[in-house]
Amino acid sequence: MKLQGKIVLITGASSGIGEATALAFASEGARLLLAARRASKLAQVASRALELGAEAVHTVDLDVRSRHAVQNAIDELPAEWSEIDILVNNAGLSRGLDKLYMGKIEDWEEMIDTNVKGLLYVSRAVVPGMVVRGRGHVVNLGSTAGELPYPGGAVYCASKAAVRALNDGLRQDLLGTPVRVTSIDPGTVETDFSLVRFRGDAGRAARVYQGFTPLTSEDVADAIVWAATRPAHVNIARIVLTPLDQANALLIHPESQAGMK
Repeated sequence: MKLQGKIVLITGASSGIGEATALAFASEGARLLLAARRASKLAQVASRALELGAEAVHTVDLDVRSRHAVQNAIDELPAEWSEIDILVNNAGLSRGLDKLYMGKIEDWEEMIDTNVKGLLYVSRAVVPGMVVRGRGHVVNLGSTAGELPYPGGAVYCASKAAVRALNDGLRQDLLGTPVRVTSIDPGTVETDFSLVRFRGDAGRAARVYQGFTPLTSEDVADAIVWAATRPAHVNIARIVLTPLDQANALLIHPESQAGMK
């Protein structure tokens, strides 16, 4: 499938995997609808996307945790941006590595509100239009953490297990329509993920990626674009990708490390 002129909505598009995905779709000539909370960083991504060949870019200052903000953002899109072809539910984060029984409830709420409820809010606002128009593709960012929890990451892992279940459930609910549903489940990706998890502790974040070569945001973006460009009758249900040195969310060679993407 060609992506020239297709409208692609990407949440969490201001950095990391979201930014790389925006630039990858830009190189294919797509029209980019970029959403994130950090408007200044989003503007920088938009500018770069236009340089790389995006047909057009429209940005939305959006916090996916607010269902009213999400619905209003979709309802108020200019007419020329309203027929979304591809939705990339990328917005997500982790907070802390506390043992479950010592966890901070506000951290739990932030992860669940963003990773699970945010995905639901955006999907609920966008997918009905895809069904009516008879075309569309939903790409959800999961994680190997959704398959196997690791110490200190129970709530984050549970949120990604929920993404896996929601992805598969949505695909079942859309059976008989032309709308495709895909989960992209990466292992460790070197982004600001750990910096966010550890609330700006750069030293602790850097140690997560020491001793092996992690995935890059571009690796994940490449998988997303590949899934989106398969023939219309082909649905890629799930892609699991890890660094060569990673077996699962718990095991990394030469050392086993917890706290993975």
